[in-house]
Amino acid sequence: MSDAQASDRDWKPSGNPWAIAVVVTLAAFMEVLDTTIVNVALPHIAGSLSASYDEATWALTSYLVANSIVLPISAFLGRVFGRKRYFVICIIAFTLCSFLCGIATSLPQLIIFRVAQGFFGGGLQPNQQSIILDTFPPSQRGRAFSLTALATVVAPVLGPTLGGYITDSFSWRWVFFINIPVGTLTAFAVIALVEDPPWLKKSKVSIDYIGISLITLTFATFQIMLDRGEDADWFASTTIRTFAALAAIGAAGAIGWLLYAPKPVVDIRVLKDRNFALGCCAISIFAMVLYGSAVLVPQLAQQHLGYTATLSGLILSPGAFGIIFLIPVVGFLMTRLQTRYLLMTGFVLMGCGLLYSRNIAPNIDFTHLVLLRAAQAAPLAFLFVPSSVLAYQTIPQQLQGDATALFTMFRNVAGSVGISVSTALITSRTQVHMAYLSSHLSRSNADFTMSLSQLTSAIRNFSFTAGDAAQTALGRTYQTLIAQASLLAYPDVFLYCAVLALLFAPFTLLFSPIKKALGTGAGH
Repeated sequence: MSDAQASDRDWKPSGNPWAIAVVVTLAAFMEVLDTTIVNVALPHIAGSLSASYDEATWALTSYLVANSIVLPISAFLGRVFGRKRYFVICIIAFTLCSFLCGIATSLPQLIIFRVAQGFFGGGLQPNQQSIILDTFPPSQRGRAFSLTALATVVAPVLGPTLGGYITDSFSWRWVFFINIPVGTLTAFAVIALVEDPPWLKKSKVSIDYIGISLITLTFATFQIMLDRGEDADWFASTTIRTFAALAAIGAAGAIGWLLYAPKPVVDIRVLKDRNFALGCCAISIFAMVLYGSAVLVPQLAQQHLGYTATLSGLILSPGAFGIIFLIPVVGFLMTRLQTRYLLMTGFVLMGCGLLYSRNIAPNIDFTHLVLLRAAQAAPLAFLFVPSSVLAYQTIPQQLQGDATALFTMFRNVAGSVGISVSTALITSRTQVHMAYLSSHLSRSNADFTMSLSQLTSAIRNFSFTAGDAAQTALGRTYQTLIAQASLLAYPDVFLYCAVLALLFAPFTLLFSPIKKALGTGAGH
């Protein structure tokens, strides 16, 4: 081994590793929080900027599109500018764009600033993980990733709660202004503490224009398809079919080019590593369930139980605190047990929690909703840290930047897929249940005839004429039909998520049997 290689291997940052982990995680927490905190504020944004709700959703779509484009090429951008310099640029620009979003006076202005915010925010998560991988030896990465889990797991859960409180108590503009002090302090802390390792300073970069173009085409069209599909009736819309075709063409071209190019913008050959490929699958399922269920529970509370945005967000908060409590426990167990067993346990517990979530009734109260969400959220603590440790355990040092970019990309894209698929399934299952329940609403059904007659008599007592009372009773019955059908759709979607989690659980045994022992490095 040469002196240079030995020096690279023995390199350690001069600052405290845990201080570095805290500041880079704070930057990622700010960005992840911003992906969910704005959702609650969209109706207020629409009203304030004289736009429809559908138009206001472009403030979210534009951010996700820019974010998804940057994620896979973030390692490349880090090599071009220097990872620390790029990370600081992203933090400062993200903070500045947050200020500009907060002072926007029209929807086009807000959308432009959100595109810029998403572009710079996309570089935060992958580089945060890359910095942590280089800062900590393999024997300490489990504890380090326990800290990063606060950004990845807790932030999406707290987002709707915090967004609802800020919007109801102050103004939607403070959803963006809240990033300014956090971003400013984080930028100064990163400048003071974070260093680039020597092997990054030696790298020479060539720009892969074709790869960047194909990745941009793929993720821009795919993200727009996911975000607008529900409103456009999915593949019944020519626009959605066009975006889907462009995304498929772009993905096929990108994969072919990235495998062919001698110096691709992102090296997808890293997926040949079995642990990393399985880790990407695990984090994708984790993200689909995390983001999908985080949308469904508040939607159930607001649309069917009449909860406010703040109250529906509070349903998610106890689950977030449960995750915070369990993450250190998982970190301790990783020093005693094989990591893949903990990961399998997490998927089994997730499946069981989602099966428990099927116990929904029209009169469900706040306490039971909190318990339902806590049963879904608690297993997440067993998933993120073990899957991250297993995914990166066998990745060569020179490929860690590309690996973190791809890992984060899979997580974010899968989260978008989870949100879109779960909301689409609610719609389709509602229609199925309506078709089934409506078959009982006929004059030949004695129970229906009796109920309709009793309801008509009750309404007539409020001074309606006979004809009006009958029509009103039918209208009320139809409203009840829709409400019951919609409510029955949620247990179906929770069941599908549970089946997905339980089916993947056995595949966790395909990971290399890595066990982390106290005070030692990782062994195989």
